[in-house]
Amino acid sequence: MNRQRLSVAMCTYNGARFLPQQLESIAAQTRLPDELVVCDDGSVDESPEIVRNFARNAPFPVRLEINKKNLGSTKNFEKAIGLCEGEVIAPADQDDVWKPQKLAVLEAALRNYPGAGYAFSNADLIDERGSRLSRNLWDSVRFHGALQNGFFAAGQVASLLRRAAATGATMAFRASLKDIVLPISPCFVHDYWVSLLGSCVGWYGVPVSELLIEYRQHEGQQIGALRSSILEKVRSARQVGPAEYSNRTRGYLDLRERLLLATGNGWNCPANQIALVEEKIRHCSRRAAVHSSRGAAKVSEVVAEVLTGRYERFSNSWVSVVEDLCF
Repeated sequence: MNRQRLSVAMCTYNGARFLPQQLESIAAQTRLPDELVVCDDGSVDESPEIVRNFARNAPFPVRLEINKKNLGSTKNFEKAIGLCEGEVIAPADQDDVWKPQKLAVLEAALRNYPGAGYAFSNADLIDERGSRLSRNLWDSVRFHGALQNGFFAAGQVASLLRRAAATGATMAFRASLKDIVLPISPCFVHDYWVSLLGSCVGWYGVPVSELLIEYRQHEGQQIGALRSSILEKVRSARQVGPAEYSNRTRGYLDLRERLLLATGNGWNCPANQIALVEEKIRHCSRRAAVHSSRGAAKVSEVVAEVLTGRYERFSNSWVSVVEDLCF
C-alpha cells in the first residue's frame, strides 16, 4: 500500500502550561505527520506564540488558525478536522504526551484493516506533574470484558450506544469519513460522534491495546477519564439537571438524521443499526422524563424503563437506575 498523507488536528485554548511537551512528543514520532493543523480558540496566554515558535523548526508543516470568537471544543475540532488535507487524521489534545510509536501503530492498524474507518488505543493516565496513575484509560472507562469483546462485527454499534470507547486523543480515522461526520452535532464530543457514525455505516473501529499516549488528568480539562463513584454520579446528575438528558436525546436525534441523510447519499447503514439508534433515543427520552418527574411518578417512570431492559443495553445498568431514582 502506498504511504498515505497523515494530518494531526490539534485544538488549543490557554494550554501554555503543557503544550510545549505535547508538541515535542509529536515532533519525536517515528512516523512523522505530513502536517500539523492547530486551531486556537482565542487563548489569552502564550499558546499561539508557543505554536509559532515550534513551527519555525518543526520537521513538518504547521498551520495555525486563531479563531476570531470562541467556538468551544467540539466546534473547534470540527474546524481543525475540516482544514486537514491528509488521508488519515489524528486528533490531538494540547495537554497529553504521545509515545514515539503512536502514529506508526495507528497507521499500521488502518493499513492492516482496510475496511476500518478508525483505530484507537489504550493510554497511560498521568497527573498534572506527569506521574503515572494507577489505572490505564481502558480500565478507567471500563472498556473491557463483554464491552471490549463485543467491539467487533455486529456488536460494535451496540457497544458504542452503551458507552463511548474511543478517546479522540488516542484515535486516527480516515479522512473520507469527513463527508459524513462534518458538521459535528453540538450535543456530542467529536470523538464519540466520529466513532459512532463510522461504526454505524460499517467503517468499523479497531481497538489497539497498546498504551500509545500519556493521557493527562488535571483540573480545568474539559473531559477526563477518572472513574466516579456512585455517589459522585448521583451528585453530578443533580448538578446537570434534566437539560443534560434532553441534550443527549437531541444528540441521538442528530445521529439518526445524519444516518438517514447518509443512506440517501449512498452510504450503507443497515436498518438494524438505525433501529438500535431509535431504541437509544427512546431510552434517553425516558431518562429525560424521569429527571423532570418527582415522587411516585418518577418511580413509575424508572420501573417502566427497567422493564424494557434498556438500562442494561444502553446505560450503566443498576448504577444508572440509582442515579435516576436519587436525582
